[in-house]
Amino acid sequence: MKFLKKKILEQKRRWRVRNKVSGTEARPRLSLCLSNKHIYAQAIDDHAGKTLVALCSTSKELAGEKLLPNVEGAKALGEKFGAKLKAAGIDAVVFDRGPRRYHGVVKSFADAVRSTGINF
Repeated sequence: MKFLKKKILEQKRRWRVRNKVSGTEARPRLSLCLSNKHIYAQAIDDHAGKTLVALCSTSKELAGEKLLPNVEGAKALGEKFGAKLKAAGIDAVVFDRGPRRYHGVVKSFADAVRSTGINF
């Protein structure tokens, strides 16, 4: 029962953030998902319903690197994701942190993406 209550509260936080954030083609939504083993990030155009850019710690591009879902791994993935956004011609995004607080891993990922010149 305690597990279900925790999941319900997490889903409510996700919806609360998601209601305020919407992506367009000019300014897509940067969605960040963290699991216990991996980090997933994608830039989404919500009007068209398409993913424009995606990168995760399991992708073939990062096969040689062992990126963990900690601050250092999030920083490394954020820099690579920012470079991939620049290559796709995207220079501004809106950040969707999901149900997580903006500190620690989420903050280090966002700061790394910002350091590549992407505007939030």
